[in-house]
Formats: sequence, C-alpha cells, structure tokens
Amino acid sequence: MSDRDRGLAWEARWARPTAIASFVAVALLVASFVILASLGGGGEAEGLREIHGHGGTLVLGTALQVFGFALLVVPLVYLFQAALRRSDRMRSQFRALIVVAPLALAIAPVLKGVAADEAASNFVAGKAHAGLSVKTATKECTSERRDDAAGFKEDFGGGRLAVGDCAAEKIEDDAASNAIEDASLFGPAQFLQLAGALGLAFAFVYCSLNALRAGLLSKFWGSLGIALGVALVIGLFQIALLWFLYLGLLVAGWVPGGRPPAWAAGEAIPWPSPGKKAAAELDNGRDGENGADDGDDRDS
Repeated sequence: MSDRDRGLAWEARWARPTAIASFVAVALLVASFVILASLGGGGEAEGLREIHGHGGTLVLGTALQVFGFALLVVPLVYLFQAALRRSDRMRSQFRALIVVAPLALAIAPVLKGVAADEAASNFVAGKAHAGLSVKTATKECTSERRDDAAGFKEDFGGGRLAVGDCAAEKIEDDAASNAIEDASLFGPAQFLQLAGALGLAFAFVYCSLNALRAGLLSKFWGSLGIALGVALVIGLFQIALLWFLYLGLLVAGWVPGGRPPAWAAGEAIPWPSPGKKAAAELDNGRDGENGADDGDDRDS
C-alpha cells in the first residue's frame, strides 16, 4: 500500500470520530459558557457571592469546559495531518503545539475555578480588603450621577443615600477584585489561558492557511479560519465554534456539494486564482462553440 493510500485509509477511519468530537466539543463549550455566565451577577462582589452559594454550578461549568477544550485536539490534529500529507510547506514539528494549545485551555478553567472558589470564600469571610477609599468612591459616584442621572437613578434610586449606596458597591467590588487577584492560582490560570489562546490562534492560522493552499478548505472557510486566529488573540473564541461545527460537517462529508476534490485525491488540488478560473471558463465556452460548429459541419 502506498503512502497516499495509507493516508486516505487513516482519514477514512478517523473521519467519523473526528466529526463526533467536533460536535460534542462545540455542545460542551456552549453549555459551559451559558452555565458560567449565570454566575456573573451584577458585579465582582455579587459574582463571588454567586460562586460561594452555587459551588456545584461552578464545578459543572468548569468540567464541561475541560472536556470541551480537550476534544478540540481531535479535529485540529485531523486537519493538520490531512494538510501535512498534501503539502511540502508544512512542518510536522508544529503538531505538538497543535495538541498542547487546546490542552492548556482545558487546564486553565480548573485553575480559574479553584482560584474563584478561594476568592469567594475569602470575600464572604471578610478577609478581602479594598484599596479604594470612601472619598474616591464617593467622588466617582457623584460624577456618574452628574453624567447620567437617569441611569444612576435606575441603579441606585434618587434619594439622598443613593451616592452612598453607589460608593459602598464600588468598594465591595474593589475588595472582590483584590480577592480574585490575590488567589493563589489566579496568576498561573491567567498565564495558561493566554498561552493556550495564543497557541490556538497559531493553530487556526497555520492549519487553515495550509489546508486552503492544499484545497482541503474552500477559500471562504480557509480565510475565515485565518481571521479567527486573529480574533482569538482578543478573546472572541465563541465565534470559532461555528468553524469547528463546519469542520465536523466537512470531515463527515455532510456539507452541501460534498468535500473539495483534494480530500478524495489524497494530494493537493489548489484552488484556481480568479484569473485562471475566468480563463478556464472562457476556454470551456470556446470548446462548446467549436463543438457546436463541428456538429453543424457534420450535419451539412
């Protein structure tokens, strides 16, 4: 069996598991975002109170994120391998980064969850201290009421105690923020999340670019994958879930019109440039006209 045949056999064997992993990963991550968003509260202080009172919700949301991010390894490695077999430009050494990046994002929520639980316990126990003074908080609240009287009244009322309530909330939120930053695993969690996001951004750009060059992804989805790599750097991960959903459908062969020819060929079939495509269509048109002329000559 040739290398090409072995590669096609591997892709066929792992196509369905890869598609399933993509769909399950998307479902788990969407569910985790919804669950963890319910713990947001109205501010840092309220958020920590929610976490302290609903620890099970935090654990559930974190667990879903862990498994969701870990499963992203499967479709990324599948696309990487498929493009690697069809391109001489790719470097197999980058496979390790493709694997490590989602795993870093899978570990980060665990550290963040432990840090959030520690911060919530310290805050509720009164061990967190605010760095914001009453005078500064009052000054900020007075300025906010002057700039947006309607919004301020909606949040804190219009009585004499409104500014005091606003200042108390700001001081509480500042104490909660300090509790979060002082949590023992907050720093490592932030580092892992940043490293994972940067690694995943590279994976998106590298895999999408080479898959596009090899003809495995259409120009739209390849270009979108490259753009999403940039978007990941600024934290827009949720949009990337649509791309993983499409990749699962593509790998399974469930996209309208079927997969690009490069998948079945086992070799690169680059997409033609607009100029070449127009020239080919023009040539086909001329061939059709010549065929019609030949037919007319034969009939005569």
